[in-house]
Amino acid sequence: MRVIPLCLLALSLAGCSTLHKSPEPIRSSTTQSTPTEPAHTKPAPRPLPVKLYTNAEDLISKPFRDLGEVAGDDCQSSTQDSPPNINTARKRMQIRAAAMKANAVLLHKCEIVSSSQGCYRQAICQGSALKVAAQ
Repeated sequence: MRVIPLCLLALSLAGCSTLHKSPEPIRSSTTQSTPTEPAHTKPAPRPLPVKLYTNAEDLISKPFRDLGEVAGDDCQSSTQDSPPNINTARKRMQIRAAAMKANAVLLHKCEIVSSSQGCYRQAICQGSALKVAAQ
């Protein structure tokens, strides 16, 4: 009677050992492997900074072309979120102007509104994207 449990125990231990995976063989140092260098990729080029004009009189003596309206915003989703920031909205407006190949923005207005869809409060900046010729 004692032989049967001992046989079952031996079979179960032998069965588990067959599931064990043997470790990878150790490669000798005599075989030379060529290390692969990681590919060096260029970082994405940063857009040139977009100058912000707050007064239209600053553009009187400079030739420029109007590329269209741009806007930037910063949303406060709920009362627990950080309040909207006008500087962030202004920076997002400049980024959108850079995407339009503009090098300047004439700021029309920045304001914080509290009755916008999806936001508890929202900072909004609007302006015109400009391509100012260098003199």
